[in-house]
Amino acid sequence: MLNERAIDDFGKARFKEKILSILNLLSPEKQQLLSLYDIKSLVKPNNESYKGMKVVAVKDIVGSEGRYRDFNKAFLPKKEHLRNRWVSIDKAHITDVILPPIKLYKIGDLYFVRDGNHRVSVAKMQKVYAIDAEVIELNAEIPLEKGMTRSELEDKVIAYERENFLEDTKIGEYIDMSEIYFTAPGRYMELLNHILGHKYFINQGIEDEISLKEATISWYENLYSPIIKTVREDSLVARFNNRTEADLYIWIVKHWDDLKSKYGQDFPLDQATKEYSDIYGKNLFQNFLAYLKKIFNSIRH
Repeated sequence: MLNERAIDDFGKARFKEKILSILNLLSPEKQQLLSLYDIKSLVKPNNESYKGMKVVAVKDIVGSEGRYRDFNKAFLPKKEHLRNRWVSIDKAHITDVILPPIKLYKIGDLYFVRDGNHRVSVAKMQKVYAIDAEVIELNAEIPLEKGMTRSELEDKVIAYERENFLEDTKIGEYIDMSEIYFTAPGRYMELLNHILGHKYFINQGIEDEISLKEATISWYENLYSPIIKTVREDSLVARFNNRTEADLYIWIVKHWDDLKSKYGQDFPLDQATKEYSDIYGKNLFQNFLAYLKKIFNSIRH
């Protein structure tokens, strides 16, 4: 009877996961469990501290270090191979067997499982309020808030990087930054490297080193603006889902560098821009097919 009850609990958990998966077909990312690796790569914790044994609210456990593909956001099991371990944990819960504390990482207000994913899954399924855990806290400048999705965290990281970029470089005093926005972390630093590279190139032909202000204005007028002009004339942004002109600038420059390494340093910038669009841009029909493929993949998995 005990074994049958635990197996039935697992079946109910799997059924709930499938229902949630169907309800979120159009936005499957809403049901994804956060990956500690992804979060660390975004917020870049600068140190860690051991917090010892804590009683942690189960609802605050939102991610996993290594099993984020096996469970959904509610820690419901996504794979049938989890059955045996899950059932054994559930039987221990039903019979009040005391299990070892789980191990967690804490970033901001959120917790990520180091060890004990099945125990968290059973606890959430059985509506357990709190669980004993050994906690290590990772300290990061960007706070993680309860209920935050990965895309929301990315937006917060990008905004944080933009703010620091503008404050540290003062570049917004030299050029119009009101339309230069990125959709992925790390690109403001990449943008600065472009400007510094442009500065280095100009300094090769003159005796006195130019200032960052002069280099920024030159970069904006002679490199960035011509690319954006072509992007706008050819309506390229429409061919790249949820991307900005600044995103396209970064990609086009990389493509241009590749072409120059193959065909020489005189390869035209406007030709590189058009070629990039022809190779990588998607028309409306292609975007629709990609959207259908995304839905199909979410159903299959």
